[in-house]
Amino acid sequence: MRKLAIGAAAAAGVLVWASLTFAQEVLVPKISFETAAGKSPTEVATAIQILVVLTVLSVAPAILLTVTSFTRVVIVLSLLRQAVGVPQLPPNQVVVGLSLFLTLFIMAPVGQDIHANAIEPYMAKKIDTNQALERAIALLRGFMLRQTRETDLALMVNLSRIAPPKKQADLPTHVLVPAFAVSEIKTAFQIGFVLFVPFLIIDIVVASVLMSMGMMMLPPVIISLPFKLLLFVLADGWHLVIRALVMGFK
Repeated sequence: MRKLAIGAAAAAGVLVWASLTFAQEVLVPKISFETAAGKSPTEVATAIQILVVLTVLSVAPAILLTVTSFTRVVIVLSLLRQAVGVPQLPPNQVVVGLSLFLTLFIMAPVGQDIHANAIEPYMAKKIDTNQALERAIALLRGFMLRQTRETDLALMVNLSRIAPPKKQADLPTHVLVPAFAVSEIKTAFQIGFVLFVPFLIIDIVVASVLMSMGMMMLPPVIISLPFKLLLFVLADGWHLVIRALVMGFK
């Protein structure tokens, strides 16, 4: 026992010595934030630009989700989950993840155009930052205009109290974005209504059969849920829904 204790103490001493030696050799970078008086207007302008960029980056995910196909996709998948009758399946993480990847798939052509016409020339120093942003926004505006209803555009133009633009290029972006979002929500609810109809028919038929048999105490959902799942699987529902969502943006 005494030898065992001596060995354990020696091993602990070696470990402590090794940890102290390693801690002395490893250099940990130091990060500090300091404020000082600006020596020139250029330094102040640069600091303000960095602050604006950080502010934009904090809301960039919400902006990107609003001006892409994510809104329609996630609403349709959520309504489909409700229509089938299993609001917990698939889980929210799966629905959001699938919506994100479908959005990347749908927006891939627009992203490729932005990369070829805005990012690559900017990286090659053929255009400046303002020109790159203008080209990228113009391509994204083209996508939104193709998916936005004229009635929604007219609504936002009237609410903004601006003169009706003569052409689509004159339409301000701050008017186009909410019109696009409203149009996407409207389209998603229309698709959701179509998805609800067959499952609603099954619920009505099952409830009528149970009432005719005098089984009023048995919840119709217990009987209709397996039939709705069977119908959805036999019809290859996921294939049809995903295909309809993607083709709706072509």
